[in-house]
Amino acid sequence: MTTILIIALVVLMALVVFSLVRGIVAFLQTTKLDLESGEAEHVHEMQLKQNKMMFARIKYQALAVVVVAVILAIAS
Repeated sequence: MTTILIIALVVLMALVVFSLVRGIVAFLQTTKLDLESGEAEHVHEMQLKQNKMMFARIKYQALAVVVVAVILAIAS
C-alpha cells in the first residue's frame, strides 16, 4: 500500500512541476506579447491559460499533501 502511495506522490509532484512550468511559460508569452505588440488580443488568452495552470498546480499540491498525510498515518 505504501508503495502505491509513494508512486502516486511522485506522479503528483511531477504534475505540480509540469503545471508550474506551463504557467510560467504562459506568463512569459504574455509579457512578450505585451512588449511586442502593445495590444491585448492574445494577452487575455494567455492570462486565462496562466490562471488555469496555476489553479492546477494548487490542486495537485493539495492532493500531494493529502497523500503525504495518508502515508504518515499509515506509518505511525
